[in-house]
Amino acid sequence: MLNILKNLFSKTDNGQLTVLVNDGAILVDVRTSAEFASGHVKGSVNIPLDRIPDKFNNLKGKKHIIVFCRSGNRSSQAKLFLEQKGFTNVTNGGTWQDVNKLVINK
Repeated sequence: MLNILKNLFSKTDNGQLTVLVNDGAILVDVRTSAEFASGHVKGSVNIPLDRIPDKFNNLKGKKHIIVFCRSGNRSSQAKLFLEQKGFTNVTNGGTWQDVNKLVINK
């Protein structure tokens, strides 16, 4: 059980994220629309966490999905939800600032 919780809330390391970003991962910001409007990763899409249950079908067929938010908490919840729906290609990117640095340095 501890390993499951550790995996759920752990953020992927930047090396793995860089590979996924370079391989065309879809970047999903799960913060609110207002948070997204105040600053976001170039090329990311905004699907607030509370909208994921209504919008997850839009993510089907994507090779890689990176979810992120302000602190990594909501993105871990989004990852868990998507995995429960059968997605096996979801990565918790942690904070939007971390993902932004990778995209800027791409």
